[in-house]
Amino acid sequence: MFAAMWNKTFWMFFTVRVASVFLVASWFVPDEYWQSLEVAHRLAFGYGHMTWEWAAGVRSYVYPAVFGGLYKLLALCGLDTVELLTVAPKLLQASLSAYADYRFHVWCNRTKWSTFLLVTSWCWFYVGSRTLANTLETSLTMIALSHFPWASECTRFLWPVALSFFIRPTSVIPWVPLCLYHIKKSSHPTWELLLKRYLLIGMLTGALCVSVDSYFHGSVVFTCYEFLKYNVLKGVGSFYGEHPWYWYVYAGLPTVLGIFVLPFLLAAYDTVRHRKVYKERAILLVSVGFTVLVYSLLSHKEFRFLLPVLPMCLYITADYLVRWSRKASSKMLWFAALLIVSVNGLMAGYTGFVHQRGTLDVMPYLATTAKDYRDEFNNPAKIFFLMPCHSTPFYSHVHQNVTMRFLHCEPNLTEQPNYLDEADQFYANPMSWIRKNLPVHPISALPTHVVAFDVLEPEIKDFLSIYKEKQSFFHTDYPAGRVGGNVKVYERFDRNAAAGNSNSGTTTKATTSAPSLEEDYDPEYNP
Repeated sequence: MFAAMWNKTFWMFFTVRVASVFLVASWFVPDEYWQSLEVAHRLAFGYGHMTWEWAAGVRSYVYPAVFGGLYKLLALCGLDTVELLTVAPKLLQASLSAYADYRFHVWCNRTKWSTFLLVTSWCWFYVGSRTLANTLETSLTMIALSHFPWASECTRFLWPVALSFFIRPTSVIPWVPLCLYHIKKSSHPTWELLLKRYLLIGMLTGALCVSVDSYFHGSVVFTCYEFLKYNVLKGVGSFYGEHPWYWYVYAGLPTVLGIFVLPFLLAAYDTVRHRKVYKERAILLVSVGFTVLVYSLLSHKEFRFLLPVLPMCLYITADYLVRWSRKASSKMLWFAALLIVSVNGLMAGYTGFVHQRGTLDVMPYLATTAKDYRDEFNNPAKIFFLMPCHSTPFYSHVHQNVTMRFLHCEPNLTEQPNYLDEADQFYANPMSWIRKNLPVHPISALPTHVVAFDVLEPEIKDFLSIYKEKQSFFHTDYPAGRVGGNVKVYERFDRNAAAGNSNSGTTTKATTSAPSLEEDYDPEYNP
């Protein structure tokens, strides 16, 4: 890595990844915050929400512990501001991604096409600086691929593969065909290779990871086993959504590749036709196909699961384009380059800077509110997120130990009949749930602030009659179901202030219409 720091190409990648830290301002998936930064915040500062996976020992502490150490360092330097706690982990991941980019560049023999495809990939720009275990997994995959011994006996690639496995066990799937190929072509006896390399490296890496996990979990735990038990054997992942088996073929992989899907299909066809000529491409294509096949057998599917095969797809595509460009005219080369930049630029720009940004934009406002707000009883803010669970970051983006609550959505781990999680119970009848679960006396027991999507407003208007809208943040042009186009923040009426304004003749809507709780919000109502 130190050698890379003297390379101009590395600094180009570094500039692109750091730029994505500030240009990508949208929400992707909850795990970016709830399975990394939220856990790190609890490790460093003693408060933060831990989801059910951490109680069950499903998740590894290795990745969030790195951010926890970064948070501690910032705190020791007196720099633990909300802004730095939000940006610093992204910068750290962006740096690792940049190094992985450089290793990919080296692996591809420093061809211009490989660099161009990697820099212009809309998907990698979108996720390359996110604090997702999948982003780390992809970075480690790139590093491992750059050390894979296509023409040697080197086994250095096994270290990042092993680390990735113990952080996220499914990351081993793309490596099954590659490792089988490595074992088959090796001049060493199979038993020697398995015992002295694979098993030894796996045990050393595993010992480190299990030690870290056991220390933070408080007991000996093998998170890789728990991960596979819950997500594969028990099928808990299906609780969070299911897709048809062919979803990765018609939606998942094409979306991850973007405009690259066209040259990739041509490259795949060319590779199959001349598989004896392009052996490396053929093995990588088998790895991509094997990964898509295995993931297709699992009911729960997400775009991010395919991230580790993205560098393999880009390698296959780049190698094909290198050969194609030798025969193509300069006009065709410019057309292809401009088409790639235009399409991927639009996708990266819209998804990164426009689509689904409200749930992040609301957090700085809530952080300021949590720090400065006091109600009429001089109590600090109490924030309730009446949204689909994990719609926003949590304490990692507020950094104030105030009361915050959200609608939970734990899976049915105890196998209760007709199970509905808290979020589903709420959305089945919002006002009924509110009357059952939110006390009205004393008024100070109610949340001071409610955060919700605008589509919920008509359904809880009676409850919101004791609140006033304070801020609205654009979220998406395509609201669907429980997710609205805007995120709104409502603040509970300060009745003392309302009475004072009324006595002084103030006629603003926010103060003269302070309602009666007893009239509009009946806590005794029991449907």
